[in-house]
Amino acid sequence: MLASLHVKNLALIDEEEIIFSKGLNILSGETGAGKSIILGALHLSLGDKASKDFLRDAESEAFVEAVYLINDEKTKEALRALDVEPYDDEVIMSRKITESRSVGKINGEQVPASKLKEVGDILLDIYGQKEHQSLLNTHKHMELLDEFAKNDIGDLKEKIAESYGQYRALIKELDEAKASDVSKEREIVLLDHEINEIESAQLKMGEDEELEDEYRRLSNFSKTMESFGRAHEAMAGDGGASDALSSAISEIRHIEGIDERAPEFLAMLNDADSIISDFNRELSSYMSDAAFDANRFNEVEIRLNEINRLKDKYGPTIEIILEELKKRQDQKAKFESFDEYLADLKKKVDEATAELSALSDKLSDIRHASAKVLSKKMQEAMSDLNFLNTEFDVELKRLDHFTDNGVDDGQFVICTNPGEPLRPLKDIASGGEMSRIMLAIKTVLASGGGIDTLIFDEIDAGVSGRTAQAVSEKLSTVASAHQVICITHLPQIAAMADTHFLIEKNVENGHTISGIKKLHSDEAVPELARMLGGAQITEAVMENAREMRNLALEYKKNS
Repeated sequence: MLASLHVKNLALIDEEEIIFSKGLNILSGETGAGKSIILGALHLSLGDKASKDFLRDAESEAFVEAVYLINDEKTKEALRALDVEPYDDEVIMSRKITESRSVGKINGEQVPASKLKEVGDILLDIYGQKEHQSLLNTHKHMELLDEFAKNDIGDLKEKIAESYGQYRALIKELDEAKASDVSKEREIVLLDHEINEIESAQLKMGEDEELEDEYRRLSNFSKTMESFGRAHEAMAGDGGASDALSSAISEIRHIEGIDERAPEFLAMLNDADSIISDFNRELSSYMSDAAFDANRFNEVEIRLNEINRLKDKYGPTIEIILEELKKRQDQKAKFESFDEYLADLKKKVDEATAELSALSDKLSDIRHASAKVLSKKMQEAMSDLNFLNTEFDVELKRLDHFTDNGVDDGQFVICTNPGEPLRPLKDIASGGEMSRIMLAIKTVLASGGGIDTLIFDEIDAGVSGRTAQAVSEKLSTVASAHQVICITHLPQIAAMADTHFLIEKNVENGHTISGIKKLHSDEAVPELARMLGGAQITEAVMENAREMRNLALEYKKNS
């Protein structure tokens, strides 16, 4: 259940905290007092889009924190599946909003808005005007039927979606195979040409790099020899390094017996002389043996051109070219045994079709059985909501094709006047009726367990009198098994409150502020009187409010 909601610097609210209770929590107040801000704050804690316009004071951050108490083991398991572990049976969801960004957290750990929404879908269900309008969309009807039957359906829909994906992939492959069957002879000729072209080149891994190095050496032969010649002249020619070194050795020998460091320097010069002599000899020999091989240069150039042509056609490296060769060899082999391949593919399609059909039929059977139960429960719930002599049914039809959601399509149909045929819900129900029908659906779905907290925003839209009383009694019934939070304008509904909060708008220091107050039993009656009588609250209105509250308490006591 939702234990508390802390709201700071949001729209008209400076800072407030609401401590909710079990049962029916009612939020009432004048129009514009800020009731919708509470619902908006909850939506923000659940990952809805945040806007800087929400900030009461643009210089400060807005903050929303919702604390949930989790006692149900199934709910804990569902949360753990999302990597959320309740601490001391609590889950804390918060959101900070500034002008530039927002930060969501679950139990102190920063998470994306999408994660807030996933967790929120497990913890509570918010019903507002948009949701009852969604009943005009028949796709929503199938979602509601599946939600009603979720315990029987289990993971069947996930299996169908996976099976459908495999089925569609095989159908696509079969269509492509049939198309290629017409042109397979032409394809084989082309593949033969490309395979022979690559195979005849006899490519070797790393060959291109070696050839490029050799080509670079051969194409720069003249330049290389000229540089080597100049280097040899500098070292061995007249006045070169060798002559200079000989002169230096001679000079040091003259003083070898005089200076104690002279032998050391002479040894160094002798080492250098030996190195330079080796260098001159090796370089001279290399230059004498080196000769430009025009034929080899031509061979390298031709081979590189051939490899580069294949690279342009099949891929940027020899490795990729050889991979392309393997693909073509496999494709050719498939074409050469095409009849067997096509027969095998058709067999796989038949097997995938049979599997998908079996899964879809199983889901369809569950839906048809659940539709009967849902129809019966809906008629009972709608009767409680003052729908007299009303028939309700789930009309299912089988599609002529598979989908990732099975083979069923359907819609809710209703008859509000005896003797008339059942017609689509969207063609019959008014706005007020839609609100009550959605309440009936929520009541039926809630009876199956699952989400512990239900939130209704103005479920009383378009209803009054006896119907309003029926709605209040139904909400009280739901609240006996679930926590219900309801924003309302109707005194009949407010009278049923287990906990009643009043939202008031005041002006403080020239600023409008919304405040939230929990009403004690003696404070609830004046609020009911306000809801009954408006601006003029007479003693008769107060007496009416007291009677309404007493009747509500009596109903709850006996129900």
